[in-house]
Amino acid sequence: MLFRNCEDKRSCRKKKKIKLKGPLRIYLQWPIWMTVLLLAMTIWIFTINIKCGIIVSVFLAFYFGISLTLYLKNRQNVMNELISFATEYAQVQRQLLYELEVPYALLDDQGKILWVNERFRHILNKEKLQRKMVNHFFPDVKRSWFQAEEEDLELETTYEEKDYRIVLHKTTLEEIVDEHPLVEYPEGGVYLTSMYLFDETQIKYYMKENQDQKLISGLIYIDNYDEALESVENVRRSLLVALIDRKINKYISDVDGIVRKLEKDKYFIVFQYRYLKNMQENRFSLLDEVKNVSIGNEMAVTLSVGLGVNGENYTEACEYARIAMDLALGRGGDQAVIKDGENIYYYGGKSKQVEKNTRVKARVKAHALREILENNDKVIIMGHKIGDVDSFGSGIGIYRAAKSMAKRCYIVVNEITSSVRPLLDGFNPGNGYEEDLFLNSSKAIEKVDDNTVVIVVDVNRPSYTECEELLQIAKNIVVIDHHRQSSEVIDNAVLSYVEPYASSASEMVAEILQYIGDNIKIKQLEADALYAGIVIDTNNFVNKTGVRTFEAAAFLRRNGADIIRVRKMFRDNMEDYRAKAETIHNMELFEEIFAISVSPTDGIESPTIVAAQAANDLLNISGIKASFVLTEYNSKVYISARSIDEINVQLIMEQMGGGGHLSTAGAQLKNCSLDNAKEQLKSTIKRMRAEGDI
Repeated sequence: MLFRNCEDKRSCRKKKKIKLKGPLRIYLQWPIWMTVLLLAMTIWIFTINIKCGIIVSVFLAFYFGISLTLYLKNRQNVMNELISFATEYAQVQRQLLYELEVPYALLDDQGKILWVNERFRHILNKEKLQRKMVNHFFPDVKRSWFQAEEEDLELETTYEEKDYRIVLHKTTLEEIVDEHPLVEYPEGGVYLTSMYLFDETQIKYYMKENQDQKLISGLIYIDNYDEALESVENVRRSLLVALIDRKINKYISDVDGIVRKLEKDKYFIVFQYRYLKNMQENRFSLLDEVKNVSIGNEMAVTLSVGLGVNGENYTEACEYARIAMDLALGRGGDQAVIKDGENIYYYGGKSKQVEKNTRVKARVKAHALREILENNDKVIIMGHKIGDVDSFGSGIGIYRAAKSMAKRCYIVVNEITSSVRPLLDGFNPGNGYEEDLFLNSSKAIEKVDDNTVVIVVDVNRPSYTECEELLQIAKNIVVIDHHRQSSEVIDNAVLSYVEPYASSASEMVAEILQYIGDNIKIKQLEADALYAGIVIDTNNFVNKTGVRTFEAAAFLRRNGADIIRVRKMFRDNMEDYRAKAETIHNMELFEEIFAISVSPTDGIESPTIVAAQAANDLLNISGIKASFVLTEYNSKVYISARSIDEINVQLIMEQMGGGGHLSTAGAQLKNCSLDNAKEQLKSTIKRMRAEGDI
């Protein structure tokens, strides 16, 4: 048995003896390979001369003996030296790792600290760190990550007022030890995590300084300069202008900025990025300061501010400022708009738009539209999805303008709603209209060529149009709309006429028809369509109705629009009336001034139209300042928002991805239930009221 044990030990020793490999093994064994070469040479010499072969054989025998003796004698010494070198090398490596300037630590699979180097220990300022959880010092390192499959993690954190970047890397340990007597390793290997700390305090400081010193370009426009001056006595006009200049100069000088007056009502400003946050926090108080200037002027002065942030260069920053100003003006003025790269932020915009008394702009746009129509052979008109009376009526008005120039004209209509059908049924070949006047999207796309102009009415957001693809393939695009612009706009239009003060797109088109050509003959049916668009969007001349609204209505009346005929067209059927009554009955009063309800859809042909009408009716309830009616249609939740004057529902709807006007707005929510949409609406209202936005 003893012999057997000895044999087992010897066999184990043989099995476990260390062997050389690679270039070192070849280097130590080169005498053996030389012996083989000399043996071949000796055999060759024997064939030539036997005596010489014997002499060489004797030499070869001595050479082999000496080489074998030296190999066997020095082999163990070489191995011992290699082991000693490896040990000393490992100690050197460990010392270098311990003194490494990069803070380094080893963690187990639970996030406990196993070993740290000197720099890591210095940062934490703790003597005993072993077996302590790393998230005790760095809470951002979640314990769950160590059980997850991710191999690498990089995050930023703060420790004792310093900023660090943490890099975690998982390492698999396999066959590190053989039958370790103290540690039992589980199947699948053992994971250790290498943790590196990179101090980025200084880097972030300089990055922040560099960002803070960037210059922001901006524009400030007085929205109603002429109207405000006309509302004050002549002797006080210069004083009013001086006070406005003083307010603007003081506001910008407080942030170490520069103001240069470009025109009587336009200013160019420059200031550092570091002051932008304060401006945002005080919601651009300059807007209210100028609005409160009063020296007898009946009309309050309002400003529009456009700022360009983080442009690649000063030219791009100025372009951003211009785009921001266009958005501010397109949304009705009295607000500040910041364009930061692809992001756009809005502030203010709570005031009601001031109606422009002059029609100069309408005349200029009409002449520009006439020139575009004359240079193209075909005209394709489209409004927004689920078209309403205003989009249809304004489209018919553009159709009449195009036909007066003998142009081939088409109108894109994908879905005929119950509100549009009474009007659309009259535009048939029996009344002198083309059989293919109304097309769906696919047929409209086939009609487009290089000599086609696409005219978009009653919408300025590409995703809301009847056929977004038309905007991508058409070379000539015209936009006519009365909704406030959002960050999503049709940016490749050759002509854009957006006037938020207008009651409807039909009102704008009615004005255009008066200037686009001489003696355009408008048929009664067409006049009815335009008049109906104005009536519906103003809720029978109650909302957003100005002097020019009545002038447009008078123009249409002179061209044959019949009030009684229009009223008969838009009487509700029994199902719609019951749905509206149920919507009003189920109304929920939220925070005492908001009416929220859900409109039924069963048996209703156009639920969105019914919801909009119900939202208007809810405003007739005393104490209600804004109403919101939700309805589910075509796998979307539609929200119709209405107010009288105190609440800007457009700002609320913009927070939910929609838009509109101060008193009339809406939104569409995808992949959302009615209950979730209602809760989202409530939380948005609460948050905006808390922040003072509404």
